Amino acid sequence: MQESRTQRDAFLAYRIYFILGALFICSLVVSNLIFQKFFYWDFFGIYHFEISVGILPYPITFLITDLISEIYGKKKANQVVTTGIFASLFSLLIIWISDVVPATDWSPINDTLFGKVFGATVIAVLASMMAYLFAQYVDIQVFHFWKRVTKGKHLWLRNNFSTFFSQFIDTATVLLLLCSFGKIEWERFWALLEAGFLFKVLIAICDTPFLYLGVYYFRKRFKLKPEEELGNTLDKFQLEEKI
Repeated sequence: MQESRTQRDAFLAYRIYFILGALFICSLVVSNLIFQKFFYWDFFGIYHFEISVGILPYPITFLITDLISEIYGKKKANQVVTTGIFASLFSLLIIWISDVVPATDWSPINDTLFGKVFGATVIAVLASMMAYLFAQYVDIQVFHFWKRVTKGKHLWLRNNFSTFFSQFIDTATVLLLLCSFGKIEWERFWALLEAGFLFKVLIAICDTPFLYLGVYYFRKRFKLKPEEELGNTLDKFQLEEKI
């Protein structure tokens, strides 16, 4: 009975891990596809944001990696990040092929319109991937650094500190590359950097309660100790299943 319960817990943990990974990959790929539309948001008259819609799903990726880092461990978080890179590359290949093949005369979307919407996606994905690769790994490293320093306490501290630092790196790197490739004018760099970073900071603060709820559920459901992680348990269970 105990073994059966352990197996059920392991399978459930794997299912949740795969769902989180799927949400992560979806958010990442979609953010690269929709980035060319910019919107404005007047934040209660305090600040006027002008940012890309591609930034909307992006904070979700950092929330998910922080949750996976806290519950499943550093190794599992890095695996999700690496999977996201391959997903982005594959989506880039599909977009490039779709742009190359000629449209028919009766196609609702002709080559010109398709190229206008998705033509810059190749540059965007490459720029985003370079920034994302660096920022996500930095986020995981900083998160676990603060986890060691605080001995598993003060989740809000490592969540926000790691996200603030990594999001600044991500925003600055993407804008530097897009400006260098001529996709955005240099005179807009500082305004977009400020708006993008402040927006991500605001979202990171807002998502902290959701991280606490997720961590509380996991620790209660799987009876985890404050510094215990599911990653090693799942790897051990998988190894035993193979044997």
